[in-house]
Amino acid sequence: MGILEVSGVNKRFGGLQALGDVNLSVQEKSVHAIIGPNGAGKSTLLNCLVGKLIPDSGSVMFDGQSVLGRRPHEINQMGISRVFQTPEIFGDLTVLENMLIPVFAKRDGAFRMHAIESVPSETSVIEQARAMLAEVKMADKVEMLASSLSRGDKRRLEMAMCLVQDPKLLLLDEPTAGMARADTQNTIELLKEIRTKRGITMAIIEHDMNVVFSLADRITVLAQGTPLVEDTPDNIKGHPKVREAYLGEAQV
Repeated sequence: MGILEVSGVNKRFGGLQALGDVNLSVQEKSVHAIIGPNGAGKSTLLNCLVGKLIPDSGSVMFDGQSVLGRRPHEINQMGISRVFQTPEIFGDLTVLENMLIPVFAKRDGAFRMHAIESVPSETSVIEQARAMLAEVKMADKVEMLASSLSRGDKRRLEMAMCLVQDPKLLLLDEPTAGMARADTQNTIELLKEIRTKRGITMAIIEHDMNVVFSLADRITVLAQGTPLVEDTPDNIKGHPKVREAYLGEAQV
């Protein structure tokens, strides 16, 4: 049994079958990539994992507990953190203030904005936030407004906000989308460092095959909401249906 077990998940939107009998097993401390063209159902599946959507049928088990019927913040408290396609940060707050929000939420439950008023006396909270920023190499940016950061640094900040909650599973929705090649490579290296240091389990949706093959232990290919194949990266590269439908000869 994996830390995340998806069994027979179906989801329809009117007459559209977005997910059809999806089965997925993510093993603890692995990196599992989910790939496929636009409209394959990747984001729908991710939304079912974090409580933004409820499947019409099937089950989603995380660490032996069902996530179905739980609200997103409750699933987060269970140990699942999500990195969004577009970095979800508070642009009008400083980098450090952004970090304080998940630290308070982890300690106290649902975050209350007035909690920031007590920051001067919360030395342990500040130290925890600063330590996490140092880990992702942003210690020199703590006083910067988040809106002024580069795309790559906004992603680093968002990852830090997830990691400071000490999740068991990190879900990444196209973490390198919109990045220049240098920022993409830096993100790959950051994720490798996080995995080595923390042994964290990751499930990643990504269109950049260089990112997928650099990180993944297992790959699931979705086609029209249904898993086409699941295998190791080496076998996915050589799978004729995958080469033809998703990767293209030039990318493999």
